[in-house]
Amino acid sequence: MLCVIYKSPKKEGTYLYINKKDDFSAVPEALMTTFGAPQLVMVLKLQDGRKLAQADVEKVKVALADTGFYLQVPPPVTNLLEQYKAEKAAKNQG
Repeated sequence: MLCVIYKSPKKEGTYLYINKKDDFSAVPEALMTTFGAPQLVMVLKLQDGRKLAQADVEKVKVALADTGFYLQVPPPVTNLLEQYKAEKAAKNQG
């Protein structure tokens, strides 16, 4: 299965996978507005055993087959202060 990957100029680390180059017909208009003008990154063959940096190949393939697109968003940023407080509180109780 081939897919085309675009990055968002508005949202750092956000990528849109679609089935055909420049065919955004399956992507909701509201998503396209938020995503911004897509910037082509690459055309990629999704095959078993292939690794993607931030996405599961099987999830991408299912989404492309079911909805015609897959949106990859960056993982949430860890709040280091809250993490420190939680660890400190756990140490104080234990």
